[in-house]
Amino acid sequence: MAEPLVFLVEDDVAVRKGCEQALSLADIAVRGFTNGEAMLVALAAAHPALVVSDVRLPGKDGLEVLREVRRFDRELPVLLMTGHGDVAMAVEAMREGAHDFIEKPFPSERLIAAVRSGLEKRALIVENRLLKERIAGQGEGGAGRIVGQSPAMQRLRQLVGTLAPTGVDILINGETGSGKEVVARAIHEASGRRGAFVAINCGALPETVFESELFGHEAGAFTGAGKRRIGRIEHAGGGTLFLDEIESMPLNLQVKLLRVLQERSVERLGSNSAIPVDCRLVAASKADLKALSDAGQFRADLYYRLNVVSLDLPPLRQRREDIALLMAQFLHEAAERFKRPVATWTPADLARWSAHDWPGNVRELKNVAERWALGMPDALGTAATPAATAISLAEQVDRAERSIIEAALRQCAGNVARTAECLQTPKKTLYDKLTRHGIVADSYRSE
Repeated sequence: MAEPLVFLVEDDVAVRKGCEQALSLADIAVRGFTNGEAMLVALAAAHPALVVSDVRLPGKDGLEVLREVRRFDRELPVLLMTGHGDVAMAVEAMREGAHDFIEKPFPSERLIAAVRSGLEKRALIVENRLLKERIAGQGEGGAGRIVGQSPAMQRLRQLVGTLAPTGVDILINGETGSGKEVVARAIHEASGRRGAFVAINCGALPETVFESELFGHEAGAFTGAGKRRIGRIEHAGGGTLFLDEIESMPLNLQVKLLRVLQERSVERLGSNSAIPVDCRLVAASKADLKALSDAGQFRADLYYRLNVVSLDLPPLRQRREDIALLMAQFLHEAAERFKRPVATWTPADLARWSAHDWPGNVRELKNVAERWALGMPDALGTAATPAATAISLAEQVDRAERSIIEAALRQCAGNVARTAECLQTPKKTLYDKLTRHGIVADSYRSE
């Protein structure tokens, strides 16, 4: 990615050269102009990240330059340089959308700080645009429901796109809040099945009503069964049955579910007639079903029937590079829901979120986004951290960077070249970062 470019408009040669030199020494790319007209001609071709302009100029003054720039790109920051007598004009320019102004004479450090602030603002604007484009590009249904650009989520979208039309039953493994139902809905929408998506949380149903809810019953099948009830399996005919937290299903019902999967028919309670059903089963578990079956807490035959095709959904802490994209989506959804402007964040906010372990996974992130959209603190506990043990921004960024690199290495089985491609960074840069963080790539080959 090219370095951000600053356009500098100043008719005083000595001042312009001094500003150019100060910015260049601070590793900020700069291009100077003697008047606003010349700068505006170059604007469309060069796409600068920031415009710095004197207020008093020959031809178009700084206020006119500001208006022209905002007509070209309303989100392109403009920083004005003013003399003592031009402060009133600069204040008026701020009302019209200028990013900031600095009063002459100013030390080079003040100019550099103001320019970096403007560049930071522009970087956030560009990032937000890209996030919106990615969200829009992923679509609203099918595999597009699965948000994320990490290698794991890209592969998951590919698998969903491949497996959904086949009709095969699928087991989704993942921690609580990691988005298992989102994946299940994506499978249903990409399958082309015309029936309903029927979801049951096996951990939330009392055992006394579980069988009736799942299989249905005839009138008089038991006390209180006044009329026939169609069960969830039957209701999902032609569609998809999603059984969340299937590890919570009572053992005596697991054998009945196994028979339904094998025979593709269901018997309502109180009936001897088998009703054919054409539903696709997607089950989800937050526990290791193999370990539960070995311990006798889950039927082994049902486990092997479900485990024909399984999808592993990584926790959010293993795909931190998706946090910004998810946060952008949730903030837009929250803005529509609460009828408020879309909330923004700073690099420090993103660094703090990237350093958080997210025990509640994507569900926790969505809750944070909704609080943020309402103008409330993110409630991650950072404000209460004692000053003596507070984590600096630099350390938070380092932690986030290390976590992202480790997650990418894990996904790429320790292959540095592939990891560099996934992270879209030069291989030499990645090797430097591995050395700085003390990360040994080979240790991820066996994972």
